[in-house]
This record gives sequence, C-alpha cells and structure tokens, in this order.
Amino acid sequence: MKKSTKNRLTEKELVLFPGNTLFEKIARSVCMAGTLPRKELYETWEFARRVRRKYRGGRIVDLACGHGLLAHIMLLLDDSSPEAIAVDNKISKNVYNLSDSITETWPRLKGRVHYIEAPMQNIRVFNDDLVVSVHACGRLTDEVIDMAIGAGARLAVLPCCHDISRSDTGGLEGWINGPLAVDVIRAHHLRAKGYTIITRKIPGDITPKNRLLMGHHE
Repeated sequence: MKKSTKNRLTEKELVLFPGNTLFEKIARSVCMAGTLPRKELYETWEFARRVRRKYRGGRIVDLACGHGLLAHIMLLLDDSSPEAIAVDNKISKNVYNLSDSITETWPRLKGRVHYIEAPMQNIRVFNDDLVVSVHACGRLTDEVIDMAIGAGARLAVLPCCHDISRSDTGGLEGWINGPLAVDVIRAHHLRAKGYTIITRKIPGDITPKNRLLMGHHE
C-alpha cells in the first residue's frame, strides 16, 4: 500500500484498516468521511505521535489546519489536553464531515475541537499552549514559529514548500541544499530565542518533506 498517494480515502478503502489499533480506528473514520488523501492521514499520524512523546497537555493550536485532522489526533493521543482550535484562512464545509465521523467513534471529543476561519495572526497564543502545524507552506511556517516564540509556547512544525527567494538560508547553500538550509536556520532561530530544540523525521515513504522541528522553553 502506497502511503504517499494523494488519492482520497473513501469507504472502499475500509478493508485496508481491519485492525483494532488507534491508528486503524482513526483511518476508518477518515475513510467514512471521504474527505482526505491517504498521504495526509499518514503524515498527520506520524507527526502527532512523535510530538506527543515529548509534549503532553495544553490547549492544541493547530495553525494552517486544513481539515483539522491533527487537532483531533492530538486530543486522542493525550486526553489531558482540554481542547483544540483548528485555524485556517478558509474552512471547507467538508471539515465537519471529518469531525463528525471522528466524534461518532470518540464522543468525548464532542465540543472540544473548535474550527476558526481567520488569519492565524488574529489568534492569541498562550504560554501553556502547544502550537502545531503540518506543512504550512513556505513562509507560513516561519509565522507559526514566531507566534509560538511570542507566547513562549511549545511548538512542533513539519515545514514544506520552502521559498528560497524569501526565506533565510544563512548562506549555507554552498554546503547543503536550500530547503535544508532554511530549516537549519529556523532551528537556530528558536535556540537564539531561548528554546531547546528537538529534531526528528517522519518516514520518507510518506513525504520527502519530512523534517519535524520541535521546541520548548526549559
């Protein structure tokens, strides 16, 4: 089964997830909703479980959220987080199909995931929040990082679509490729602001844009 395919998961794919693990139950809910590509399911799951190994509790702030799957999974992996907000400039009506499908299986999530259609810069972030974003394109990742830094909040991002013409590469392109240089500078920026950084990768067979950057104040 190719995990990186962008084909939408539908009820036809339910047979691919017959087991009783948390991931397979989530996958079946995604299939029933019929809104997301297989790639997004896998990359969100792999991101979320790595983040939850390091960071527990706190309100989840899912920026550039897309369909908001990440917000739901973060709550499922750690029920001590009271709620999650899922923020994007444009919230599709399909997001509610996904949310309803997940909360039908896990009723305890009802009323705890809040979609907000607004520029993410309008959102107030607090010190005890956990700010997360999967594949916020280009400079959006830098804005997510800066919002977390401004509040001293914990942070986890999976960058994508690096805009070399607009992003800081630190002059490192002579040694390493441009996108990697951008992410190295992002990590350095966090450290300069007093953050302890953690770097991980999700599996490359899901996406080549697989560098996970986490950070927190001690």
